[in-house]
Amino acid sequence: MKIGVIRKENATEVWSTCTMETFLEKVKKETKGKYISQLRERLPSLQGSEGRFIHLDKIPRVYPVAEFRRTKDGSWKFKQYNGIVLVEVNNLSGLAEAEFVKSKAALLPQTFAALVGSSGRSVKIWVRFSLPDGSLPDTEEQASLFHAQAYRVAVQCYQPLIPFPITLKEPSLKQSIRMTVDETPYHHPEAAAFCLEQPVALSDGTSFREQKLAEENPLVRMEPNYDSYHTLTVMYQAALRRALDTMENWQRGDDLVPLLAPLAEECFKSGIPEEEAVYRTLRHFSYYKDETGLRATFHNVYAEMKGFGTRSSMTREQDTALRLEEFLKRRYEIRSNTMTDDLEYRERNSIRFSFMTLDKRARNSIAIQALKEGIQAWDRDIDRFLHSDYVPRYNPVEEYLYDLGEWDGRDRIRELADRVKCRHPHWRDLFYRWFLSMVAHWLGRDKQHGNATTPVLIGPQGFRKSTFCRILLPPELRFGYTDSLDFSSKRDAERYLGRFFLVNLDEFDQISINQQAFLKHLLQKPMANLRKPYGMSIREVRRYASFIATSNQKDLLTDLSGNRRFICVELLAPIDTNISVHYRQLYAQAFHAVMNGERYWLDDADEKILKESNEEFRQVSPLEQLFLSRFHFTSPTQENGEWLLTMDIFNHLQAGTKDKLPIGKVTELGRLLRKWNVPNKRTMKGSLYYLKYVEPCRANGNN
Repeated sequence: MKIGVIRKENATEVWSTCTMETFLEKVKKETKGKYISQLRERLPSLQGSEGRFIHLDKIPRVYPVAEFRRTKDGSWKFKQYNGIVLVEVNNLSGLAEAEFVKSKAALLPQTFAALVGSSGRSVKIWVRFSLPDGSLPDTEEQASLFHAQAYRVAVQCYQPLIPFPITLKEPSLKQSIRMTVDETPYHHPEAAAFCLEQPVALSDGTSFREQKLAEENPLVRMEPNYDSYHTLTVMYQAALRRALDTMENWQRGDDLVPLLAPLAEECFKSGIPEEEAVYRTLRHFSYYKDETGLRATFHNVYAEMKGFGTRSSMTREQDTALRLEEFLKRRYEIRSNTMTDDLEYRERNSIRFSFMTLDKRARNSIAIQALKEGIQAWDRDIDRFLHSDYVPRYNPVEEYLYDLGEWDGRDRIRELADRVKCRHPHWRDLFYRWFLSMVAHWLGRDKQHGNATTPVLIGPQGFRKSTFCRILLPPELRFGYTDSLDFSSKRDAERYLGRFFLVNLDEFDQISINQQAFLKHLLQKPMANLRKPYGMSIREVRRYASFIATSNQKDLLTDLSGNRRFICVELLAPIDTNISVHYRQLYAQAFHAVMNGERYWLDDADEKILKESNEEFRQVSPLEQLFLSRFHFTSPTQENGEWLLTMDIFNHLQAGTKDKLPIGKVTELGRLLRKWNVPNKRTMKGSLYYLKYVEPCRANGNN
């Protein structure tokens, strides 16, 4: 059996295969990079949510389920199925619990290997499966069906054995783990295989609804993967507390025998199974050596008493909290959308497949349903749960991008750019960089800079410019598109940075000069600083938004610094928007490029191209027109001009027009002179510029 190993070297993926034995030797005798050894040393200091190993991406990933080979275009080609199902137990407290899980997994003869994960707080169990004749499926389609069914069976077999919840994941032939940090991995080369018939289709199995209706006790009636271990822990600790209350002056270290009988009674009344109660007592009082006597006491109490589980040892608050948690996880799927900052939900076992905003009306309905099930929970109890770590966070754009699959190698981004017919020779490549930058900012790859580059589509009405902007987003993310940015409210405009994926600056030529100054600031902001409604503090909001613009007018740029933030193109024909877009492959290309380190920002050469090409679209101000009609550029070597201060030039212009020029125009005039690289020199009076003055033409004796 061969397994695949992928490691990163200088932003490129290196693919290799090895046997299981070779893999285990690599774990034990690390020779390259020493990253695993470094991780082992750092594990004690990486505890907590902020802990991260900086070289984690350099640790190879192992693919044990099936053997693949890489094709010339970089895609994966299925070679053979290994018959290995990967079962993961995560969120353990540390290496002690991980070793305990390994020992439990080793009890089954089908366990091929059990390894501590790279975090040091997880265990990866490799389980063998085969067809009844000992063979394995030989096609990728058959292997996928077989593997999905085998995964279900593996979870059913290992979950009763392990006192921690198995992390349920979608079974995949490309399921992988990072190189283990386990110095003593469990390995059973001659492990037996679970025999499994080749399914012709995926089995629905017992429905969640059938499982729940079969059990009357709401504490037992739990969805798959519910943390029953945690629940039993709370129940046992409550029973222990009530038993201790019956004892006078009993302290830890005293004779345990007098406490055993009352403890067994409280466990019995709470509904804790006998073996579970014995196991937890032995674990709690680890110093107690008379296991036989303890078991006899519990067995006798459980045999002579009646009314199992008729009285809870938990307080009313504990009982309510556990029942409410079980109810909400059983009846609803709830998530916190990190983009919209809203809670979303959908009912389990219903025809509603999409998530909806959990507004006040929905919360009241949930509260009523809880009351109908006999859960005495107040509105504030439900709110505490909804605004806690029990509700997982959800990022829609990251969910979409990480679920795209492999890119097929076709350049769809530049094909999309080709739909825009224009004369710009660099449009395809500039649009490609902008598109990569948009996806890179969705992924949070650059938190120091914003995507300041903005394509501007220029053409008459009916050229489908706005339609093209809208279809850039896939249907799943189109809720993140807007063309109604309001510059009158700077706070709302900054809020758009974290609320939308793509902002269309429609009718860009209608944006005033003063608004363009704020737009320039908005384009380059990497984060938005906002305060929630009724909130007291200002917090940073991650930026997702990229910008695109449309215009009917050609002369729309007013920035004298070169307008390097805009990719202006004049359309020669209406944009073809009737051809279907393969969005998953379109964004898979961008995702592949960004994740492999391809440049998504404009370099100096690109900015130089923009400065030159955008001159065609720059708006010539009245002051600039007046200057060009009164002065000619010349060289000091020709001796046909004169050295003038900026104020002198301004006075010449003022004398040549009937309109009064505001004094503030002197600053604009200075910027124009520097932009045109007019010959100049520094003097005590200021900068002098060498120009040739031209007398204004006279018509009918008038200026």
